[in-house]
Amino acid sequence: VQLQAFGGGLVQPGGSLRLSCVTSGSNSNINAMTWYRQAPGKERELVAGITAGDSTYYEDSVKGRFFISRDSAKNTVYLQMNSLKPEDTAVYYCSAGRTFYGLPQYDNYYWGQGTLVTVSS
Repeated sequence: VQLQAFGGGLVQPGGSLRLSCVTSGSNSNINAMTWYRQAPGKERELVAGITAGDSTYYEDSVKGRFFISRDSAKNTVYLQMNSLKPEDTAVYYCSAGRTFYGLPQYDNYYWGQGTLVTVSS
């Protein structure tokens, strides 16, 4: 399975961006897709996730601002990011894996390359 993430860039505070993650290949054990981010000097953290049953999870700091969705026909997962803040600046990674107990519990199987999001005026 390969994941390709894109859509990052420079945006002003309060702006929006949409990240996309295109998957190729298959693994029947995958039942969830997630977005992580890693800010400079910080650990990678789970930001949002979506299961095969369309259950979603959001980290507290992004609730109401970020929205995850998927288009199975296009093998693509999206992360719509609104009302962006400077503290959202990070490299964002998409991931494919499996949850056994529901998100945020999640075992990562595959990482995509990161895409940099910079929120600055």
